[in-house]
Amino acid sequence: MTAHSLLLLPGDGIGPEVMTEVERVISFFGKKARAEFKVETGLVGGAAIDKFGAPLDDATCAKADAADAVLFGAVGGPKWDKVPYDIRPEAGLLRLRKDLDLFANLRPAICYPALAEASSLRREFVEGLDILILRELTGGTYFGEPKEIVTLENGQKRAVDTTVYTTSEIERIARVAFDLARKRKNKVHSAEKRNVMRTGVLWNEVVTAVHAKEAKDVELQHILADACAMQLVRNPKQFDVIVCDNLFGDMLSDEAAMLTGSIGMLPSASLGAPDAKTGRRKALYEPVHGSAPDIAGQGLANPIAAIASYGMALRYSMGLAKEADLLDKAITGTLAQGYRTGDIMQPNMRKVGTAEMGSAILAELERLVA
Repeated sequence: MTAHSLLLLPGDGIGPEVMTEVERVISFFGKKARAEFKVETGLVGGAAIDKFGAPLDDATCAKADAADAVLFGAVGGPKWDKVPYDIRPEAGLLRLRKDLDLFANLRPAICYPALAEASSLRREFVEGLDILILRELTGGTYFGEPKEIVTLENGQKRAVDTTVYTTSEIERIARVAFDLARKRKNKVHSAEKRNVMRTGVLWNEVVTAVHAKEAKDVELQHILADACAMQLVRNPKQFDVIVCDNLFGDMLSDEAAMLTGSIGMLPSASLGAPDAKTGRRKALYEPVHGSAPDIAGQGLANPIAAIASYGMALRYSMGLAKEADLLDKAITGTLAQGYRTGDIMQPNMRKVGTAEMGSAILAELERLVA
């Protein structure tokens, strides 16, 4: 039996609540799957600030580096709004992404059949929707230098965020996009702002070159990022894989999330490059949603995105595709039975809390394997 090491970082807000449901699912697969899961838990974000004075301590970062997969909850909340910028809760997540070189962020936007009416768009626009947004995660505006706020001689303040990309950074994310598309509908849209940004010009050139040299079998279309945002709400099913930089990927994936009914529904995976010797990728999996401090501790959060993130870990880090498919079927079946948390509640459905939704998914898993 293969053993897989998991590091769980629940974080803040609703993070611990949804992670509890993930742990229950891990326990299920530990008993039913052809694998053993060795689980450790650590602190990140505000919880880590409270204990260590930093959003991520070195020991936890080392555990993340050694784990087969990191499962992340959410970070942040009003309690830490006034901490120095460099140690804000979100800096813990940014450090994990940078230190582990998790450059490829996979954010699927899938509309489950039972939730087609929950979308802000009409059913015909979202029913059957299956988009994968691939976001470059370790470069661009979020990491470029200089990044500063300075006071000018006239007393005004000036803020600077620098957007930086190199050829190799764009090449490697483009390769991932084409590889993913080959397993899907074989189509990639590359979104940038080449009309006003020099990084957009380079992005366009490099993606085009990689396509011509390595991926002529995949259909490639270029689209301006703002036009992509418009087309996502006009005709979302025209897309398959969308590849974009860090900033645009952040915004477009959140927009795509709402097409599915709720941002609480979407998982994500952040992957590094394959190890030259083992082929293993460092990986972090997390729900797209935030810490939702307004409902934290009330048992109201939707755990599906966190549970589905574990499903992505089964698929991409552990090679357990059958188990990942089983979990997807269990989520689909649970929704078809009418279970809804508040964020996806519809008329005549059964409103449940975090733990009840977790229990319903576990019951469906048990039914499927019976």
